[in-house]
Amino acid sequence: METRAGDPGAFARFDLSRVDSPAFVVDAAALRRNLRVLADVRDRAGIRMLAAMKAFSMWRVAPLVGRYLDGVCTSGLWEARLADEHYAGEIATYCAGYKAEDLPEICRLSDHVIFNSPGQIARFADVLAAARVRGDVFDVGLRINPQHATGEVPRYDPCAPHSRLGHPIEQLTAADLSGVSGIHFHSLCEQDFVPLQETWAALRPHLAPYFGQLQWLNFGGGHHITRADYQRDDLVAFLKAVKAETGCEIYLEPGEAVALDAGILVGTVLDATTNGMPVAVVDISATCHMPDVIEAPYRPAMLGERGEDSTDAAVRLGGPSCLAGDVIGDYRLPVACEPGARFAFLDQAHYSMVKTTTFNGVPLPSIWLWDSETDALERVRSFAYEDFRDRLS
Repeated sequence: METRAGDPGAFARFDLSRVDSPAFVVDAAALRRNLRVLADVRDRAGIRMLAAMKAFSMWRVAPLVGRYLDGVCTSGLWEARLADEHYAGEIATYCAGYKAEDLPEICRLSDHVIFNSPGQIARFADVLAAARVRGDVFDVGLRINPQHATGEVPRYDPCAPHSRLGHPIEQLTAADLSGVSGIHFHSLCEQDFVPLQETWAALRPHLAPYFGQLQWLNFGGGHHITRADYQRDDLVAFLKAVKAETGCEIYLEPGEAVALDAGILVGTVLDATTNGMPVAVVDISATCHMPDVIEAPYRPAMLGERGEDSTDAAVRLGGPSCLAGDVIGDYRLPVACEPGARFAFLDQAHYSMVKTTTFNGVPLPSIWLWDSETDALERVRSFAYEDFRDRLS
């Protein structure tokens, strides 16, 4: 299982006992650092930068996001509502399949309504027309599938064979773009600049005939722009060249890049046993709190984990749920593996927070906001039994 690297940053000096367990702790200073990088790329390239709420929707920090970026992209009605209530700037909404009853409100809330197929646009033409008669101001976009796979994991590759995401670029015709202001594509996942450059090279011949009529191009998300080794200067030069050639406004929608290395998930050892190797049950559940550990799969990095040269034996960590596969991985803990010991997983602000569940009655982690520059610490939200109960009936 791949270990996804995490940068401990200021968390290396954070006292884990300051919060309850389990708990997400997000560092506002790390968010500011990421957002400044994204804003710098945006300004130098002369493009628009939106934060992908699907990856990180902690609306307590919405004012901070709005201070640096141009708005957000959402994945349906509920995210669009959240964006309208708390976030500043533009709202671009894309959904693989809209419901007719949701679309009028989505049109009211969104600046860009992006469809997954020309068929959906045609089917909802009357709804769109009625929304404009009411005074809603929005434009229509079409998501295309570049049919150029660059991802390593098919489950996370929108260009995998037979993908449902986006209109296949080889099928695109002039008629498909009737009433369409912009093209959206999203084909990357935690990748650097080169796959984007290669994808555009594959797309450009198909889109070139329409450069004169399109108003914007949205290159979606999956750009790890805030990663230390990302080729940001190359990206800036590329975006400027595409904008000059096409005459279009260019959008990027980073998600993970907003919150990369900005949060940890704090846990506690509940029990320690032996079954052929040391085994510990902890109050963090892979299936409930970090589902990508099972779905991707991947091994999250641990804050302060001892190296393989350590004489300490690796401990298999698993969650408290009844799922036999609720296993996080094998770790050499930085503390003695005994009940009550605290530990933390790195880089858990994005995709973990938005995917948590209460399966098996496992409690949700609380949410804390820390500022490593001032050491201010605030409990933003905690969850009770009622949050579990009220989801069921």
